[in-house]
Amino acid sequence: MPLHPPTTDWPPASGPVLHLDAGVATLTLNRPAQRNSLSDADLQELAQHLAAIEADAAVRVLVLTARLAPAAAVFSAGYHMSGFDADASQGPQGFERVCEALSRLRPVTLCALNGSVYGGATDLALACDFRLGVQGMELRMPAAALGLHYYPGGLQRCVARLGLGGARRLFLLAQALPADELLRMGYLDALVEPEALPAEVARWCQNLCRLAPLALQGMKQSLQEMALGESNWQGWRAREALSQGSADFAEGRAAFAQRRPALFVGR
Repeated sequence: MPLHPPTTDWPPASGPVLHLDAGVATLTLNRPAQRNSLSDADLQELAQHLAAIEADAAVRVLVLTARLAPAAAVFSAGYHMSGFDADASQGPQGFERVCEALSRLRPVTLCALNGSVYGGATDLALACDFRLGVQGMELRMPAAALGLHYYPGGLQRCVARLGLGGARRLFLLAQALPADELLRMGYLDALVEPEALPAEVARWCQNLCRLAPLALQGMKQSLQEMALGESNWQGWRAREALSQGSADFAEGRAAFAQRRPALFVGR
């Protein structure tokens, strides 16, 4: 799993870089000298990459990570502040649209937080299904310290993922939270030493790629809708029926009876 450490061999700074390998898509933020802050152009590229991933049925897992500067282990500083001086419909709302698209993406998503996360990047990570972090990282959401009411989609997602208490900790205190606290409050799903993160991400990806994608992706969407209070009972039943009639469910039952690993194809 190519989590990219600081290196002089990496291509020049650019928008997000997409890499595909055996069912896993890796999106790497690639502006380390700017602490991977995201401009409007970066957000447009992210949206294009997410649309391509959504359309590629072979992709079962997306990993979102970042290239780090040698002297600053920052996953992302969030939205580039200059964007607030531009057309609001293209700036902060564009960030909200990318996070929403990421949260609704078909494949299961992992955010490999190989450094600290600030501002809007806290929601970019929270839009993923799972977050794997490293010792020494921190999180800070400074909206209240800047005089900004955060966009509603991000607030709603934070409440759905972390509960009202966790959302208050992030948004109303505007204080840096250390890695151990992020693990306790459920923002992180795993916490490892920085050098162990690539192996941990690979382990999660290998496990997810072994599971039945039709069932996995359907339950992912249903769970999110339930968490957000979206009533879609007909859709939930339709996904259930689709999985019960699938070749993957037949394969899963056969593999269980024969005590062998199942080979799922997503149909």
